[in-house]
Amino acid sequence: MAANGSREKVDVLVYGPSKPVIDNGFPANFVLHKFENHRDLSRLAPEIAGRIRGIAVTGLVSTDGATLSRFPKVEIVSSFGVGYDHVDAKYAAEHNIIVANTPDVLTEEVADTALGLLIATVREFIKADRYLRAGHWTTKGFPLSPGSLRDRKVGMVGMGRIGQAIARRLDASLVPVVYHSRNPAKGVTYKHYPNLIEMATDVDTLIAITPGGPSTAKMINAEVLKALGPRGVFINVARGSVADEDALIAALKDGTIMAAGLDVFANEPEVPDALKAMQNVVLLPHIASASVTTRNAMDQLVVDNLKLWFSGKAPLTPIAETPVKGR
Repeated sequence: MAANGSREKVDVLVYGPSKPVIDNGFPANFVLHKFENHRDLSRLAPEIAGRIRGIAVTGLVSTDGATLSRFPKVEIVSSFGVGYDHVDAKYAAEHNIIVANTPDVLTEEVADTALGLLIATVREFIKADRYLRAGHWTTKGFPLSPGSLRDRKVGMVGMGRIGQAIARRLDASLVPVVYHSRNPAKGVTYKHYPNLIEMATDVDTLIAITPGGPSTAKMINAEVLKALGPRGVFINVARGSVADEDALIAALKDGTIMAAGLDVFANEPEVPDALKAMQNVVLLPHIASASVTTRNAMDQLVVDNLKLWFSGKAPLTPIAETPVKGR
């Protein structure tokens, strides 16, 4: 049962990277216990674990059932990010723990990144930058880019809030859009493909912006990449788990597809040397939402969800698996 009023002390675990907005965002009645990783968490005294009632997950640190089970009084997990595959939502639902995430505040930032990554990839902007810095422009012009948005058709893998924001940007760029998702998205007029292979065959560009987790693991596989074809470009701003990384590397090496732009990887922050060596890949260190403005807004929402819950109100953004009832 949540605290009423502002005087009762509330013990909160801050789990993940230290962030000023979160570290300094709680009123005096909140007692914060900060641990950056699972190894640090192993040092948490059992008597303190028994007092924890809220958890602020500040990064993509694994918050599985075994972790949650250490806190018998936990009521709510407020997690940083729109994706929450690092939190065991099934365990939380079974134990009446509310899970909240941080959607909406990052939608436009991630959509900007996706479009920028797509353009940088098809137009080879990173390669051109290196060419100029190396002094080659003084001796000969940069080769014409083999890619362009002008003759492309984009297949969105996922059509949630961020997918729709990306599609709006593609509309403005006069690029046709279709999409694949488990079910048609409400209020969306783009053509829906129930079958991913069929969509990949009909387009030459895939943008993945679908949740992570077991249901989407390695859905961009060798068969999908083969269907995309030799003009194909794959952009991933979802989760590294969505793509079969070995199959993607092979497809880029042998020309099954033309290029890729990746903001996420299977084993972050480790990135395969094979990808780093390729000239037809643009690599970003998981920065789709990483502006000061947007990350501060995400951090603030982590704080606000906890503050609301412990003032007797519903959090702003509970996930569908753990709906708030009677609040």
